[in-house]
Amino acid sequence: MKADNTILQLKYDSVIEALAVLKGITLRQALGIFYKSGVYEEMREGISDMHCRSDSYLAEEIASEKIQ
Repeated sequence: MKADNTILQLKYDSVIEALAVLKGITLRQALGIFYKSGVYEEMREGISDMHCRSDSYLAEEIASEKIQ
């Protein structure tokens, strides 16, 4: 299911904040990691209803990815 673009933008924001807190990094660093992640791709494409999962779950999923 594809979410409304405005809803997705708000979700991205809260996931980026959760990622920054989880990893103890700046929002700018978390932003870079987020947009390189597979989780972002899945959310953007509407795969597996990833946007319906909690912010902390998504942040943990991103943190566990091997992103360069």
